[in-house]
Formats: sequence, structure tokens, C-alpha cells
Amino acid sequence: MADKDNNQSSAGRVIPVDIASDMKESYLNYAMSVIVSRALPDVRDGLKPVHRRLLFTLHELGLYHTARFRKSALVVGDVLGHYHPHGDTACYDALVRLAQDFSLRYPLVIGQGNFGSIDGDSPAAMRYTETKMSSLAGELLRDINKETVPFAPNYDGNRQEPLLLPAAIPNLILNGTLGIAVGMATKIAPHNLTEVMSALEALIDNPGLDSEEVLQYVKGPDFPTGGVVYGHRDIAHASSTGRGGVLVRGEADVVETKAGSSQIIIRSLPYQVNKAELITKIADQVREKKLEGIKDIRDESTTLDDLRVVIDLKSGAYPQKILNYLYKHTDLETVFHYNMLALVDGVPKLLSLKAILAEFIKHREVVVEKRTRFDLREAEEREHILLGLKKALDHIDEVIQTIKRSADAAEAGRQLMVKFALSDRQAAAILDMRLQKLAGLERQKIEDELKEKQALIKELKSILADHGKLMEIIKTEFAEIKSKYGDERRTRVVKQGVGEIREEDLIPEKDNVLVLTRGGYIKRTDPVEYRPQKRGGVGVVDLDVKDEDVVDILLSANTHNDILFFTDRGKVYQIKMYDLPEGKRATRGKSIMNFLALADGEKVTSVLAVPKSGDKLSLFMITRAGVAKKVAAGSFSDVRRSGLIAIRLDGKDQLLAARLAPSGSSLVIATKKGQAIRFRESDIRIMGRAARGVRAMHLSGGDEVIAADIVTPEHSAYLIMTANGLGKKTKLSEYKLQKRGGGGIKTVKITTKTGPLIAAKTLTGAETQIIAVSRQGQTIRTVLSDIPMLGRSTQGVRIMRVRAGDALASMICL
Repeated sequence: MADKDNNQSSAGRVIPVDIASDMKESYLNYAMSVIVSRALPDVRDGLKPVHRRLLFTLHELGLYHTARFRKSALVVGDVLGHYHPHGDTACYDALVRLAQDFSLRYPLVIGQGNFGSIDGDSPAAMRYTETKMSSLAGELLRDINKETVPFAPNYDGNRQEPLLLPAAIPNLILNGTLGIAVGMATKIAPHNLTEVMSALEALIDNPGLDSEEVLQYVKGPDFPTGGVVYGHRDIAHASSTGRGGVLVRGEADVVETKAGSSQIIIRSLPYQVNKAELITKIADQVREKKLEGIKDIRDESTTLDDLRVVIDLKSGAYPQKILNYLYKHTDLETVFHYNMLALVDGVPKLLSLKAILAEFIKHREVVVEKRTRFDLREAEEREHILLGLKKALDHIDEVIQTIKRSADAAEAGRQLMVKFALSDRQAAAILDMRLQKLAGLERQKIEDELKEKQALIKELKSILADHGKLMEIIKTEFAEIKSKYGDERRTRVVKQGVGEIREEDLIPEKDNVLVLTRGGYIKRTDPVEYRPQKRGGVGVVDLDVKDEDVVDILLSANTHNDILFFTDRGKVYQIKMYDLPEGKRATRGKSIMNFLALADGEKVTSVLAVPKSGDKLSLFMITRAGVAKKVAAGSFSDVRRSGLIAIRLDGKDQLLAARLAPSGSSLVIATKKGQAIRFRESDIRIMGRAARGVRAMHLSGGDEVIAADIVTPEHSAYLIMTANGLGKKTKLSEYKLQKRGGGGIKTVKITTKTGPLIAAKTLTGAETQIIAVSRQGQTIRTVLSDIPMLGRSTQGVRIMRVRAGDALASMICL
């Protein structure tokens, strides 16, 4: 029976709860606790609870900047025991960060001992380190004993702790913050004190300043580790909206050593970048062959103010390209993402830079007003006492007689209050007064103090009655702080933004020779691979070709040039020169099918290097059948990977060559039977990409076009070479201008000794050498001055001794 009654009683105390609702409510309570009591700072003092409790504990221990150091363990122990019932490791980490000059722009704690480093070294245990407040931290606690901020009971109710610090400095914007709450996060950059205090003064004078006008004072973030910030537009956007990314780079210089080699000297790092990890990352890139040209890297840093990472470069390396690579692939360049979230009256809000400064000014108004009221109350209380003392001194004999006639102190006090109209506090002060106050000088001191207090009371009342006067006091305090603690910027601000580093920014600009075989193998080679020889030599092997393969095209171009590949089917493809595989003179290269989406049987017949500035240029295409077409050069500025139709071909005709021609130039076309024609580029109108073109030259039976080139006023000679290695130069003046469509004139005497004409090239005089390649891969590089200037009808002289069964395939001029 008793068990039954107990069960009924228990059942009556059970409250049904929906588990989903209960979990939701519990999680929201947890989330708000994390947001308000752990992760987000208050906009007024810029501190999270743990930092506020640390500084208040240092204040209670008297550990101001003038005091001696005390063990960090003592501070952490007091914080945990009195205010912050959390882990000691987390609390000590918070204390350590307040002392790190590479974490805080203006450290709030002075540390003695190992407090970690920018290399990521851990601080020593709290039992080994010592600490005290910095001078600037004292400004956060100024007037805390004058009832300027609210206090509340600590976690166990045995003492009071501040919910806010009076904060005479805008710590939130000076030191920034980083915090991750539940469903939200904050990230605010540090700024320069001098600039921020100037902005606060300006806002007091003109509260209507907009965000752009505030940035006239606060130029941008000022990180403790220095660096360079780029882009006024990005800074303005982040500062006005509270969100946005700002690009930050470490400062790096390229210097030349006495030995003639180059070095990259890194003198500062982006904020929160670990120096040791950065050096390791660079070393890994070099080890993995992703970054070439670095010989050695070492850390010569002594302090944060003397950061120095030296990167020794190999001879022939391109310092700027290596530096660009470091910016793109390492943390030498980072983006600081603003998310200026802070607690405003206990509520998380996204704030602009101006809003943060305005909230701080409102905070200072409240603090200074409360301080003034406290000082006024203290002054009035002291004035009240002094008035009583003065009245007693004015009637000292009567006061003494009254006291002497009284039975005890309580009776004496009552008699004084009745006889002289005094308050109980005044009466108590008179009874406590020493006889020395009767001396003339002591009496004068009381009168002087009374006058001083009365003047102070008048002044304090005028401050409370005049808001403008109160704001002027705040402005004066800002100026004093700026004068006392202001310093120079560490982070340089560059107004212009920096574009994204493209792949080509990492590639050195240099001349390369493009080699394409008839079998479709392609590579690019440094011209120094081909040593100069006297004309008439045998040459050297250029690349390892298959028996049935021959070198077909040689082209000299810069690594940054866009290369257009024109095929025999009238299509065009595009690729960057640096995207082609780099090889030595004797290597084969890779199949062009790896780079171009060629159809089965489609062959590249012409390759064109497009200059970066192609304005006022036309592009000519000439087929083997003597058809020419002219299009605007911009028609092929952006060729899709699958290619574009460049020219419509008739029958079995094939596209032979494409050339860029400036306005006013002329074209010269040569055939394998030794005929050539020269006509003005204006003789052919600009056509669409899909057009077929017009007749450029009338060909005799069995003849075909083998070369087409441009003639400008800079061109002076015409270089030709035949299949059997003979060649010559001829003055271009011997090639008269004709109308297009004619049969042309003789340019070389073709015989069995010479073989058919294989290559022809116009010369400007800037060319000094030629490289000629045979079908079997023999290559010769020789100077142009060794080739004589001969008439059109001559055979030429031997340039290259071609072996039996071989024939010249192509040539280029350098």
C-alpha cells in the first residue's frame, strides 16, 4: 500500500517535455552563452570576458606598469578562483596573447620570460613566466573606482566583478579581435592609435562624417607584423560595410650581392603568418621542383622589428618571377577577411568602422558623465565637511566649551549639532579634528581647500549642464592619449589594388625557339642550345626524330606570346608559348595532340606568335594554291579550345601561312619554282572569318606557294634558302610592286644543284643569326653577315652542307 502511494506521489511530480523543444531551447541558451560570455567582444572596451577578468585581476593585484613583475601562475590562479571558472590552459593562453607584440598591435600585458614567437614556438609554462600590465592597459582601467561601469556578483557571489571596463582607448579597433561563436564569428583588423584618435576627434567635431571621410584619418589596418595592404577600394568597402577582403603582402626586396647574384629579402610578413611555416613551405616547393631558381633560404631575424628572411637565387634566375610565385603559392600574400561583429548593448551587430568609433564615443560620454557626477558628489561631501570645520574654527572657544561640558562624545556631537546647526557628519569631523588645526597655517589650509572644492563643484556642475563642454573634455583626453602613446604606422597602405597573379606572371619572359615536326612533335628550346657555326658546316642534331619524321616549323617567340596554330584545313588554334613543353636541343618534345584538339589527319602548317599590342594590324592567310585572305587581327584574340574556322578552302587547297601586317605594308610571296610576287596589303579588303579569300598569285603547272612574308619600310633584304642548303640575300628594292594575281618575277635560279626553293624570309637588319633545320633533324646556326647579298637570278652560296637523302626543311632568323 505504501509503495502504491509513493508511485502516485512520484507520478504527480513528472512533467512531460517535448524533447525537440527542450533541445532547441537548451542549444539556444548554450549558443547565447558562447556568443555573449566567451567569443564576441564588447564594442565599448573591445574585450572578451576572459581578457576583462585578467586585466581586472592585474588591477586588484596592483600590477600596473610601474609595479614589479609577479608570476603568471598567480594571476591565472586568481582569475580562475575569483572570476573565471574555466580551464587554466585557456586562461593562460589568453594572458599570453595579450603580451605578444606580433599578435597585438598594442600589447596590454608586459611579459617577462618566453611568451612564444612569430615562428609558432609555445610559451613557457605559467610557473616560469612573469607579467604585469602595460601602460596602455592602465587606460582601460582608468576611473574604474569612480562608479563609471556596472559591477555584478562573480560566479559564486562572494565578490563583485566589472561587466565592462571604463576604457579610455578604443581597444576594439586598435588591437582588433578574432572569435568564433555559434553560428557567427568576428574578425577585426588592428589599426594605428594616432590615426584612430584623430578620427575620434574629427567625429566629435563633426558627427556627420561618412565612412569615406573617416578613411581620410584612418588610412587602413595597421598590423603588428607590418606588411603592405593594397587597394583603397577594398579597404573602403570593408570599413563601410563591416565585411570584405583586403589583400596583404609581406615586404620583400630584390637586392644584388657583391658577387653579382640576386637575393630576395623578406622584411615583414602578413598578419598571423607563421614565419617558420612559411620558410618550410618555400623549402618544400623547391624540393618538389615546383619552384626553381632558389639556391638557399635562411632566417636571419633577430626581433620582430628586425625580421629578415634571405632567399639566395641561382645565377640566371628571374627574381621577380620567383617573388610572384611566392606571392601566389605561399602565405607571403594573404587576404584579411573583415567581419566586424561585436556586442552592442549585449546584442551581436555587424558594424562599420565609423559605427565602432561612434559607439566608443557614446561609451566615453557615459563614463565621463558618471565620473563627473562621482567627483561632484565627492567634492560636495568634502565641501560639507570643510564648511563644518570652518564654522567650528570661527567659533572655536564656544565649540571647546560645549565639548568640555558634555558627558561623552555622543552628547558632545548632539550639542554641536543643535547649537551650531551642524550635520552629524560635520559634528563627527569636528570631534575628530586635531588641535594642530587651530594653528594659523592649518586654518588657512582649510579655507584654501574649501575655496578649491567650491570652484571644482562649480566647474563639475557646468560640465554636467553643458554637453559641448563634456565633449570637449573627451576630445582633450583623446589628444592626450594620442600624444602619449601615438606611433608611426607599421603597415604600408598602397591605394592601388593588385590584380590576381596569373600563371604567366610566374613565367620568365625570354625568347624561345618553337620546334614542330611534320610528325606532330612540339617543344620550345632556349636559343643558346644552338652554338654559332661558320656557314657551310654540317650542323648539329636538333632533336631525336623518328626515321620518317622531319622538322617542319621553327619559330622564335617570347614565352608570354599567344601562339596561333593554323592548320591545312583552314582552322586556327591558340595556346600560350609557356604552355608548350620545354626541352633540350636533342629531345623530341611531346605530341601536339596533347595541346591542340586536332582532328584525325589535320596538320599544322603555320604557326604565328601574336604580339601583345596588335592594334592596327591585319592578319593575312595564304594558301598553297596562291589564295590570300585578310582579316582583322582581333578576330583571333580569343580562340576556343576546339579551334575556329580561319578560311574556307576550295578542293584540295591547303592553308600555308598566316602573317600579321601593319597598315601600309606589302606582301611578298614565293613559290617552290623560284617565282615571287610583291603587292600592297591594301589590294585585299578585310573579310569575315568564314570567307574564301581572293587570288594573290597566278601559279604555273606543278608550282605551289612555299613562303609568304610582310614587307615594311624597316625591311631591306629578302633571304631565301633552297632544299640543298644554298641561300642568299637580295635587296627588296629589286622586287617591284605589282598588282595581286600576277605570275611574279624570278627570285632564285632553280637547278638540280639548288633543289626547289624551301624557305624565304624578309629581313629588317635587326636579325643577326639564322637557324636552319634539315628534314632529318640536322641544325645549323650561323651569322647572317656571312651570307652575301646577291641578285635575284643567282643561285646563292652554300649555307648548310646537306647529307645525301636529306633536304632543308625550314629556317628562322634570330
